[in-house]
Amino acid sequence: MREEATAFVPGHITGFFSAHPDDDPTKAGSRGAGLTLTDGVTVTVRPTVTEASGTEILLEDSDTADDADEGDTGDDDRQFTPVSVEPVETVLETLAVSARVEVETDLPLGAGFGTSGAMALGTALAANHVFDRKLSENELVTIAHGAEVQAGTGLGDVVAQARGGIPIRLEPGAPAYNLLDAIPARARVEYVSFGDLSTPDVLSGDTDRLSQAGKQALSRVVEEPTLASFIFASRGFAREAELLTPDVLEALEDVAATGGQASMAMLGNTVFAFGTGLSDAGYDPSVCGTHPAGAMLE
Repeated sequence: MREEATAFVPGHITGFFSAHPDDDPTKAGSRGAGLTLTDGVTVTVRPTVTEASGTEILLEDSDTADDADEGDTGDDDRQFTPVSVEPVETVLETLAVSARVEVETDLPLGAGFGTSGAMALGTALAANHVFDRKLSENELVTIAHGAEVQAGTGLGDVVAQARGGIPIRLEPGAPAYNLLDAIPARARVEYVSFGDLSTPDVLSGDTDRLSQAGKQALSRVVEEPTLASFIFASRGFAREAELLTPDVLEALEDVAATGGQASMAMLGNTVFAFGTGLSDAGYDPSVCGTHPAGAMLE
């Protein structure tokens, strides 16, 4: 047993998807495409002091994180808030361990960046190392993917985050069942979030219209796997699936008015653009890039 281990998992923006449920959570999932981001989630796992301590999941407070970035405080001054993250709890139960899990991220939660999937996958990778479970990457991805599907918090983020780049999910499910390709490109990414949307509420409703739009978008990108095709298909999906919020629609129109291309992050009240699309439209976006690799131990 090791004292601790830390994993980094890239954020993931889904441009479009179709839902494919199954009684087996490792077979359930989604087809679609998205971007993994250099902005992501860092997960540190430590064994609990005693068995009676139980599992703790702690999220770094954004204020102390900002101070640390500015050099105003050290790591010892960071503050964490206890949170409940069902996929993380399920991962630890599956691995039969109790742990202290510390999560650090600058990404907004519940806004379409795959943070719950990132927490689950990062926990799986780090806990496997700390507790010497000797599981393979595919086995750990399967555990994290199944945990997120069971929680209703996502269908395809985990497998995309494990791959990195700009993955295209051709078949749903965990690694034993899915099939991945990718758009061979890298990009500067800007994003602005106007708040959160409830992923469980959308995924538990009628997804027929959404899935039909997702299949059409996927066909377009498979035929032409480019960034331009991806952003066009993503924007069309958001419109056809009737997911556009007033804030997102206004931002898309603003970007289009300056000759840029943008779309909506699924499932979040968030707009993303390549290059300087949001900056040119007068917004003050967060800026990152597509992540060239998948989740990894640090």
